Formats: sequence, structure tokens, C-alpha cells
Amino acid sequence: MNSSNLPTVSVVVIAYNDAGLVGEAVSSALAQGPVVTEVIAVNDASSDGTARVLDELAAVHPRLKVVHRTENSGGCGTPRNDGIAAASGRYVLFLDSDDILPPGAADALVRTAEEHRAPVTVGAAVRRELPLHHDVPWMPGLHTPGEVIERPVDRPELVRDTLCVNKLYARAFLQEHGLRFPDGRFIYEDFVFTARVLAAAPRIAVTGDLVYVWHVRRSAAQVSISLDRKDVGNWRSRIEAHRTAARILAEASPVLGSACRVKFLEYDLRMYLRELGRDPEYQAAWWTLTREYVDTFPEADIEAAAAHARWIVSLLRATVTPPADVERLTRLAAEPPRLLPPYATGPTGAPVWSEELPVELVGLTGLPVGELPVTVDAEPAGRAAVRIRVHDLYGRLAEAGPVTAQLSFVPRAGGAPVLAQPVELHLDSGGGWGAVLPFRLADLAVTGRRQGLRRMQAWNVGVGVRCADGSSVFTSLRPQGRLLRRRALPSSRYGVLLAQPYRTGAGALALRLAPGAEGALYLVRNRLDRARAARGAD
Repeated sequence: MNSSNLPTVSVVVIAYNDAGLVGEAVSSALAQGPVVTEVIAVNDASSDGTARVLDELAAVHPRLKVVHRTENSGGCGTPRNDGIAAASGRYVLFLDSDDILPPGAADALVRTAEEHRAPVTVGAAVRRELPLHHDVPWMPGLHTPGEVIERPVDRPELVRDTLCVNKLYARAFLQEHGLRFPDGRFIYEDFVFTARVLAAAPRIAVTGDLVYVWHVRRSAAQVSISLDRKDVGNWRSRIEAHRTAARILAEASPVLGSACRVKFLEYDLRMYLRELGRDPEYQAAWWTLTREYVDTFPEADIEAAAAHARWIVSLLRATVTPPADVERLTRLAAEPPRLLPPYATGPTGAPVWSEELPVELVGLTGLPVGELPVTVDAEPAGRAAVRIRVHDLYGRLAEAGPVTAQLSFVPRAGGAPVLAQPVELHLDSGGGWGAVLPFRLADLAVTGRRQGLRRMQAWNVGVGVRCADGSSVFTSLRPQGRLLRRRALPSSRYGVLLAQPYRTGAGALALRLAPGAEGALYLVRNRLDRARAARGAD
């Protein structure tokens, strides 16, 4: 079956004050070929030139239909509902005005939907960090290409994929079940729509093709809702959306409702906690909102969450205000989780959070070594090595017997890690283990080029610790001292290699590499652009 014989798709594009970007989004939908019978662009009463851009495109492209709303809805749900109402294709696909559909996305989704007679089909999505064009996979490993899920309850972890834009929906399925988005100013409307879809128990087919590119512009004057987390109102909106989604799913299936609440503890809660910042008013308001919501969770759902998520809940319950060492708590919420020293014990010798807040870390002594929230510090040791210190954790690592440490450079855009040679660890006087780990930035840059990373490469720097009992643990590095100094290194291959170590939002070590003069200039310009954008936002 060629593309011209496939059932048709209506692509619904929503736009509000996005004149500079909506044309690219619409063009990516039209470029899908004849499988897309129409692109329905809903202009949510924009006050800039969005209406003009869309009308000019519609005058050239007969497949583009423009719906102009006379009043702004305040959210994304209402214009998407308008698009569904105007659609005539057998299938519906959603697209935001600042994102794009990659070539062949609609074709791949429709072929999979038809092959498996699936009302819902899902494909791969990436978050593309702009302007660097780093692609970060969305929910990697959640979906298996070629898989067909007969009922969502068979795969309750599907509740973790809350996007509506990486999926194709049979329009008849949406109509039969009256599936629509929340209207008006409802933030995180995807949560509720996706919950309604899963509650309707469709067969879901999976394609391995990339079907959606989500553009992330962190330096934009107006960032997207999901990135605009400086105000506690964003967290309040997320909680309310999650509460609604969990209720919908629980009414359809207790299993799905429970999975939704566990997902909140392991994902949403940790994501916001690790970005909590230092504003005491924000921290206090966030803490109160979170305590009140988590208090509504059944105890069984809390017990079903991962250990570090359970410890966070225990700390929330133990104090009505954020603890003095709240920054330490943000590191426990990171990925991978890290429990920073000091390590206190209670009267019975059980691990507790701290002497000031003796909340027992239940289950820590029984965790597999690979799941321990180990902390590893790193400081410079010359120009081409780092000195690390591996902290013990209530004697658990000592039991396993750390033997070697191995640096790992993981592309932030996704891909295979680059491993350095393992180095033997030695016991230090403080009860931890140390080593000097060499690395070759020139070799790393070459590998990055081979992986398609051109002008600028970004790497997460981690370390794997192998133990005598056969176990191992992998974690990120906590930068210390002068490790974050930027350096320009001579290179026989590139002339110059600019290395910029930096600390991520979760406090872990990462590295930007710019090979060659072009790459170095690109990195410097990007840094200046981010600085100017930050000053403009202030």
C-alpha cells in the first residue's frame, strides 16, 4: 500500500502569538504527503501576526484550513477541541505551533494503525534542545517498537507517557467515547486527555519511527508552560491536572489509578523537587502543596514507589516546613539519586536522614548495590584527569568491596556512552575510596563527531564503581574545587578544543566540548545569547 492509498489524516495545529514559528510547523505537516488530507490550524485569537501568516499559507496550500477564534481560550485544550470538531480524516494527529513533524511521521503511524487495527498508535518523540539541536528521547524504553497492547491495564506503566502529540487517534474512536481536552485555561491538559484515552481501553500499537520533534527553547523570552516553573502556580496546576487524571484512571481501573499515583511520586515530584531553588517563599508554598496532595495517596501506592521516592514522602510528612538541608534533598531527587553526606543513624543504628530530622530511611540496608544513592566527588588532578572520592553509605559499599572506578561520558542527546579505562580504587583515611581517573578530551571529541555531534558536544560525566562481590553501581559526579574552569586546549586534529565543564541543575558534572575554531566560536556565541536572554527575562 503506497502513501496515496492510505487512509487520511487530519493534522490539528494550535497557535497563539507564534507568527515566527507556526509556518515551520504547518509546513512540516503539509510535507507529510498525500496521507495528510488536511492541516487544520486553529488560531487562538492571536494579537501578533499569526493570523496573517496562516491566511497567507492557506492561500497557497489548499490542504490548509484555518480556524480563527474570536476570543482567546487561555489554554491549549479548547483550540485542540475546535480542531477535532473540524477534522474530516479517518485519523487525527496533534501538533503545536513551535514544534515539527519529522518526515514520514504520519505515514509510519497510519501504516502501523492499519496493520494492527489500533484506535491509538504511538511513536518515538524527542525533545530537541535549541539552538544546539541536541535530541533527548522522550520516555526511552517505555514503548517497544512493533508491540501491540490489547488493553492499557496490561501495561499500566503507559500512564507515564502523558503526551498527546506523539500519538495518532482514530477519529471514530474519539467520537465514540466523546474524548476531548479540558476547555479554557487548564494547564497540563495532556494529562487529562491521555487519562481519558487510556480509560477508554483502546488497543495501542507502537511504531519505532520518530514521529514528533518537541522544540525546547530555554532561552526564549516566553518559555513553554512545561518549562515555566519559576512560579508555584505551575506546580499547583500540575497537581490539579494529575489529581484529575488519577481519578479518571482509578474509576476505569484501580491498577491504572495506582500506577498514575506512583508515577507522580517517582517522576513529577522528583522533577520539581530537584529544581526547587533557594527562594524560601517558593519552597514553603511548594512544600505545603505537596504535603497536602501526597497525604491523599493510599499507603499501598507510596509503598509501591522506589525507595528514594518513599524517603522523600517520609520527609514531607515529618515536617510542615522544608528542612534546613533542603538542597541535599534535591540531590536525592536527581537522576540517578544521590544521598550526600553526612550519614546519621538513629538510636537503634538504623539509617536516618539527619540528626536534626531523624526520619528512618526504610529499606536502605536491603537495597541492591546498583540501586544505592551513592555520592562521588570529583576535583581536578592536572589537565587530563580528575581525582574522585567515593563515599560509603552506611557500610553498604564496604560490604560489597569497591575495586575499580571507570569514567563514563554519556551524550546528553542520547546515544552510546564513551568509557575510559577502569582504575583501581584505594581505601582512604575517611572510610571512602579514591582514585585519579585520566581521560583524553581529544579522543572524546573524535567519538562525538562520529556520533553526529558537530559544532558543540554535550556530555554527562558519570562513574561506574565495580565491587569485589560482582555488583556495581553507576552515578554522576559532584564537582568540587576548580573543576568547572573553562579551558582552551591545543589539538593536533582540530587546532583548538574548547572544554567547558559545568554543573547541571541537579548538581552533577557535565561537559561541553567544541572542536575547532568554528565550534569554539559557536559555544561562546551560544553562551552570550543565553546570558542576554537571561538579562532580558530579568
